[in-house]
Formats: sequence, C-alpha cells, structure tokens
Amino acid sequence: MGAKEMIPYRNSTQIVSEIVTLVQNSGQVGIQVTPLCQKSNLSHSRLRNFLTTLTGSGLINKIQYDGKNTFVVTEKGKLFLEEYNRFHEFAESFGLEM
Repeated sequence: MGAKEMIPYRNSTQIVSEIVTLVQNSGQVGIQVTPLCQKSNLSHSRLRNFLTTLTGSGLINKIQYDGKNTFVVTEKGKLFLEEYNRFHEFAESFGLEM
C-alpha cells in the first residue's frame, strides 16, 4: 500500500451497531474488553463509554466470567440489530449512505 487509505468516519450509531454485532457474534461465552477494543478499532476509554451506554440501555449485559468483565448480547440487543439492519437497507434503497 503506497498511498495512505482513508478510513471512513463512523458515526455513533454505526459504532453501536458494530459493537453489538461483535458481542452477538461472540455467542454465549461473550467477549472481553481487550478483544472488543481490537475488533472495534476503538480506544479502551472510548469503548468503555459505549459499553456503559449499551449496558445501561439493556442492549448488552456485563457478566463476570473467569474473574473478568465479559459482555453478552440481550434479546433487546438482537432486536436492535434487526431493526438497525432493516433501516440501513431501507436507506440504501434510496441511495443514502448510513
């Protein structure tokens, strides 16, 4: 890669969707903070802010697993992703980038 690639800006809703998707994809065992930081490409402190919001709104749950904070998706989180993806496809059908 010679030229520096532009990474598209992600808005908060996109980041929330990505985090909930990553947590959902981790299954019943959940995902811990460090792998979530790496996969979401967010700093630890920025991710913590999102995790606080997401647990507060009931989209994900924080559980203690093996002495560490682990996150799992809730039914509400699954419903959020379904609706987000449906709206995303709807917007794209009108040529809008979400």
